[in-house]
Amino acid sequence: MASLVRHVTIDCADPHALATFWAGALDGTVGEDDNPGDDEALVDSAGASLLFIRVPEGKSAKNRVHLDLQPQDRGRDEEVSRVVALGATVLADRRTPDGKGWVTLADPEGNEFCIERSQAERTATGNA
Repeated sequence: MASLVRHVTIDCADPHALATFWAGALDGTVGEDDNPGDDEALVDSAGASLLFIRVPEGKSAKNRVHLDLQPQDRGRDEEVSRVVALGATVLADRRTPDGKGWVTLADPEGNEFCIERSQAERTATGNA
């Protein structure tokens, strides 16, 4: 068997704070042994596990890898509003008048991610 992705690891300044944001965004949980001040924190969610590791340097350029999120129980626009309320920032709005497109956001430490249309929205426009 080939290797499997165990989790996606993200460098950051405050692992517990960033894990708390992503646990909220992904309806996941922060590891029960992970506490504020720890050098790492794990988020388990239905789609993926994310591991946040403290590093001394800050983010200095665009991500080479980013997460694309697809809402499961709400539409894209509602999901964008929800994660902004959690602390995300909109970087680029690529939504189009016909309902297609995505929104690029940054988490509280500046890591980019995108929110795409839900499967229901894709099906409604014939782009499943």
